[in-house]
Amino acid sequence: MKSGNTMKIELLGTSFSIQTDEDPRHLQDIVDYLKTKIQEIRSSVSTSDELKVSILAALLVTDELFKERAATKHNGIEAEQVQKITQRILRELEQTLRSSPLPDEADSPVHEPNTSSGDSCP
Repeated sequence: MKSGNTMKIELLGTSFSIQTDEDPRHLQDIVDYLKTKIQEIRSSVSTSDELKVSILAALLVTDELFKERAATKHNGIEAEQVQKITQRILRELEQTLRSSPLPDEADSPVHEPNTSSGDSCP
């Protein structure tokens, strides 16, 4: 990223320049997204008041942000719960394996080859 980029922004009939350390492409993506939201608002309300349109667009974008944060938080809580359950299962499995004796070889049935086929070896 270059330090101190100047970028011209045109929104709602107003043009201005800003100084930013952000990547100009990133900032342009943000401006384009906001323009899309403004267009959505314009097509759904009957006002031509640019201030009202911009406030409604800001509310729409903020609503999206809050919903995304809530979803991320919810997913984080679920991931934490899954991790706790997994750890509990692993502990229980380790305890079970430690407390269960392994069968001795003497206790295991030995399978001898069947030599009663009548074939004889010289």
